[in-house]
Amino acid sequence: MELLLLVIVIVIVLLPTLLLFYLSNPKSEGPLMAYPLIGSLPQFINHRHRLQEWQTELLAAAPTNTLHIRLLGMQQGIVTANPADLEHVLESNFQNGNYPKGPYVTSVMEDFLGQGIFNADGELWKRQRRTASSEFSTRSLRIFIVESVQRKVTRRLLPLLRRAAASGAAVDLQDVLEWFAFDNVCQVAFNEDPACLATEGEDSAGGGRLPPGFAAAFRDATAITACRFRYAVPWMWKVKKLLNVGSEKRLRESISTLNDFARSVIRSRKEKLRSPAAAAAEELRHQDLLSRFIAGEDNSDEFLRDIVVNFILVGQETTSSALTWFFWVLSERSDVERKILRRSKECFGFDKLREMTYLHAAVTEAMRLYPPVPWNSSYCLADDVLPDGTKVWFMAAVWGEDFGEFRPERWLGPGGEFRAESPFRFPAFHGGARSCLGKEMAYLQMKSMAACLIERFTLDVVGGGGRPEMLLSTSLRVKGGLLVRVRERTTPR
Repeated sequence: MELLLLVIVIVIVLLPTLLLFYLSNPKSEGPLMAYPLIGSLPQFINHRHRLQEWQTELLAAAPTNTLHIRLLGMQQGIVTANPADLEHVLESNFQNGNYPKGPYVTSVMEDFLGQGIFNADGELWKRQRRTASSEFSTRSLRIFIVESVQRKVTRRLLPLLRRAAASGAAVDLQDVLEWFAFDNVCQVAFNEDPACLATEGEDSAGGGRLPPGFAAAFRDATAITACRFRYAVPWMWKVKKLLNVGSEKRLRESISTLNDFARSVIRSRKEKLRSPAAAAAEELRHQDLLSRFIAGEDNSDEFLRDIVVNFILVGQETTSSALTWFFWVLSERSDVERKILRRSKECFGFDKLREMTYLHAAVTEAMRLYPPVPWNSSYCLADDVLPDGTKVWFMAAVWGEDFGEFRPERWLGPGGEFRAESPFRFPAFHGGARSCLGKEMAYLQMKSMAACLIERFTLDVVGGGGRPEMLLSTSLRVKGGLLVRVRERTTPR
């Protein structure tokens, strides 16, 4: 007993001294300092409000552009922007199953995304991918998207902006773009129109389905889920979830609201699929993505709920994020706006949009600098050696010394044609087997909206004075929104 007490006293006396010694003698991990047991946790905590900028700075400073991060305990990872490394992870070694999303990411996202395509691995992911791929590959869907966007622009977005221009009131452009994108993805993916931006008295059949508090619930669900990745103690969110307190209590309530909406969409689709007219014509089964999942396999309502939420997330958040940053950049670069105006067309159908190469280049350049999905993660199942490299998007070795400059011309050839880059050099739409199925559709939507707004309005950012603060959520948002004042162009073409 006396010996045990002596050991306890020695530990109590020496532990603070040893801890102080360790903390004052960290091991260098390139630009990071790694302390025993806690790794780079102090630096992570200090910069977790600006992770995107911090990691970019670290990678630029690392001699090999390789960033090895160690956090609490044995948690560690590699961050890379090297195109060869991205190809190695996302394509060359993806098919052998060595780089799935993995248990950490899927557990963090599961409450929100369930087993939907963007959070699934293995055969479950492949099955959803096959079904979605058959829908996204049709020209008729592309034409439908353009027509749907133009109808909503004409009937909802333009009147809203004209009212703002007449009143002189500031408008949160990010908020407007998010709900426009929400209406559009529901129309395309589920053949439902929530009519979030519908004007009073507009005939919006199928609209008004949003439950009370949906907007706040959706924002809470995305923000709180993303925050789970930024906990200094990785499992802390699980404790809060178990106790049903704080942000995890709000997340549970928010997801309940999202589920109410998803179930109402599923019920509506099933009722219409069972109607005699639809059964006779067999047309409704192929008009939208959700109908394909309902008709093609014996999928449970819970699985269909995951489909609905996954496609709402990617359809709303990504295009609205890209356009918000695009319009902010244009507010700083009137020369680029003038070039887009000179090249734009008054009437733009599917084929005309494909010809707008300068606008395509400008939107792409905005996504290079401000990627809508600012992070992606894979889990290594077995020991592997990367070709060499590290982290995402901005490195001078990848894009040249002007990597931080907004220059749409870098995407254009001598004749003004658009020159696509390798998805591993420009991974805004992911790459390899999990590359974004809706890439072309996203471009069609963004170019339709951008061309129409630039043609008719000038958007002046309220306040100005430098780049807005980034908000790292499931997409890269502008913190606090993007307030603009709208002016109608005096000489619309």
